[in-house]
Amino acid sequence: MAITACPSCKKPISDKSKVCSHCGFDIGNATAEDLERKANFARFQKMHNLQNQSLIAIFIFLAGIGFLYWGGSDPGDTPYNLSIAAAVVGFAWYAINRVRIVLAKRN
Repeated sequence: MAITACPSCKKPISDKSKVCSHCGFDIGNATAEDLERKANFARFQKMHNLQNQSLIAIFIFLAGIGFLYWGGSDPGDTPYNLSIAAAVVGFAWYAINRVRIVLAKRN
């Protein structure tokens, strides 16, 4: 008995089981088309999640930049420093997500 990954939820299951104990996917009656459809849907969900994270990162970056220029605080004040931190975190998060998207597309 070997441990494999469920085609639907990717959690470990026995290769002898006909139904995934985690998500209930019927492995025994699944055709190759069903398995391919599940894999394509999992890839779609991963890309969608990464794109949503990129959008949130852009909003954080823009909010930091907007508050930096229109916030009315002086350099060195706490709101000024927080707006710079938000801009840096948003930009870094966006850059990291873009790399993750490129790597996900390669696979």
